[in-house]
Amino acid sequence: MCGIAGILLDDDSEIDSHILKSLSSSLGDRGPDDLGFLGWSGTSPVQITRNPETLQASRIYLLHRRLSILDLSSAGWQPMATANGRFYIVFNGEIYNYIELQTQLEALGHPFYSHSDTEVLLAAYAQWGVSALNKLVGMFAFAILDTWERTIFLARDFFGIKPLYYTYYQNGLAFASEIKALLKLTGIKRRVNPQRLYDYLRSGLTDYGDETLFADIKQLPPSHFLKVSLEQPQQIQIERYWQLELNQNLDISFTEATKHLQHLFLESVNLHLRSDVAVGAALSGGIDSSAIIMSMRHLQGEKLQLHTFSYIASDSSLSEEKWVDTITEAANVVAHKIQPAPEDLITDLNQLIDLQDEPFGSTSIYAQYRVFQGAKAAGIKVMLDGQGADELLGGYRPYLAARLASLLCQGQYRKAREFWQRVAKLPGTNQNKLLLRAIGLLLPPNIQASVRQLVNKDVKPSWLNRNWLHQNGLIPTIYQGKFAQEILRSELYSALTETSLPMLLRYEDRNSMTHSIESRVPFLTPALVNFIFSLPEEFIIAEDGTSKAIFRQAMRGIVPNAILDRQDKIGFATPEQKWLNSLRPWVEGVLNSEIANQIPAWNLPQIRAEFQAVVEGKSAFDFRIWRWVNLILWAERLNVNFEN
Repeated sequence: MCGIAGILLDDDSEIDSHILKSLSSSLGDRGPDDLGFLGWSGTSPVQITRNPETLQASRIYLLHRRLSILDLSSAGWQPMATANGRFYIVFNGEIYNYIELQTQLEALGHPFYSHSDTEVLLAAYAQWGVSALNKLVGMFAFAILDTWERTIFLARDFFGIKPLYYTYYQNGLAFASEIKALLKLTGIKRRVNPQRLYDYLRSGLTDYGDETLFADIKQLPPSHFLKVSLEQPQQIQIERYWQLELNQNLDISFTEATKHLQHLFLESVNLHLRSDVAVGAALSGGIDSSAIIMSMRHLQGEKLQLHTFSYIASDSSLSEEKWVDTITEAANVVAHKIQPAPEDLITDLNQLIDLQDEPFGSTSIYAQYRVFQGAKAAGIKVMLDGQGADELLGGYRPYLAARLASLLCQGQYRKAREFWQRVAKLPGTNQNKLLLRAIGLLLPPNIQASVRQLVNKDVKPSWLNRNWLHQNGLIPTIYQGKFAQEILRSELYSALTETSLPMLLRYEDRNSMTHSIESRVPFLTPALVNFIFSLPEEFIIAEDGTSKAIFRQAMRGIVPNAILDRQDKIGFATPEQKWLNSLRPWVEGVLNSEIANQIPAWNLPQIRAEFQAVVEGKSAFDFRIWRWVNLILWAERLNVNFEN
């Protein structure tokens, strides 16, 4: 787990070593254990060094920051080269099946000089080229220089667990693990992307596709690679190498599927435990994190010294402490509990905004930040976490409406009525809103706006500046109704690729790496995801509305029944309304700041009036307030330009 960056120029140019040092320093938390630089002119020998001041004028520069997890010796140092000097790699991530791949490659004649997964990845690319990507089980973002072909090859993992950004720079190209590194380069504009700004303000949506909130900075999408020639560094070729198929439908019984899911999940957890340093886990008390921790204990027994780290909400209605205690006792772990106060948020907020690069949707991100901070204090360098499970297994309440919509679309009206009646008994559900949302998923896009207004989801709220929307040619994002019969499956796919998981993975990556911790997510492997998406919808959400139905059954005998039988959903929820109320003077100061007045996307007097109505109890709280505050602070910290 590391940080990477690179600069490709259209001719040999001597980059000021201070620029390379600044790039490296900005990624320092991602790799505090070591660093390395590469320079190559395309004609003279490749230069590799720890001191960028020794690099001669080059056409390409690569840099690496190392967090040592596998093979802690100098044999794992990067940039790393193949023995014949053709390929050079800088790599961020982990390849969990590196042992199996190494065995295959040794049989094909590849020698190995380290015990690192980096060397295995490099040999795999040398042997199989692009085809190597689909042989990997892991999380990765890497760059490979091919000195014979004179190209750079960039790739990002299947789900976007590891980040990779790029921008055009001085008639060439620059890339890095984080946006903040690219912003260190002179001449990189900080213009806001109007469509992404609207998407964030309206719905909190970020991180999907290839764009960012900065108009001039792109990200390589998940499951894509980018190839570029050193002769034409601004003519990039981007291709998808893996695609989740939605039309898989296995003919399998619930019992058979349960057994296979348990096998796949335990296999994934076992692979994710491969490490030469101590491994811990985040524990919310929910099904997903509990399943990971109990599986770790199930697989490795008492020999594994296991630390867990849990955020505990001060609000009893949001606290999962009793569930956390259930797991820590059952798994016999060293438990760590974190309980931040509202004032702590103000203290840490500037750092949190800096490290995240783009705004985020709620203060639950701060709870996660503090959990990783606690892990670092305890000396843990690797953590397992449950990201992706809710998007795969229908863990959020809105998926109940999607399942209802599927039944209606399929003409199963009796089942739909029974499902609707049963689901109404679950905590946190509203029967009328559930039905309206389900109908909305069935409606053509041109009348969805009216339905959204019925459930207070206006796509052009009064606090947005409609003139700004018009001037920028923005078309408000209206949910595109899915006319396939399995609407739940379609919604889960959207969450996995656009509306939920991409953001959560960015939060996870930055919050962990700022504390020099590698965070692993065992729910997100191609084999596991492909299998779950091939199952009937009723295996995911049962007839009584129980989410994650098949996974709950797969974990019977491993996870305590008290956890598996939970019907509530909390997660890392913070008492955000109480926090903002207690911090009211601070919030008002932010909303009245000079920066707030310079943002043309909104109607600031209306925003102030709506905040006042919320704190006085005249209007319901929602996360739009946090998005307003976060945007202002982000714009100020990163000197964002809102002019076209």
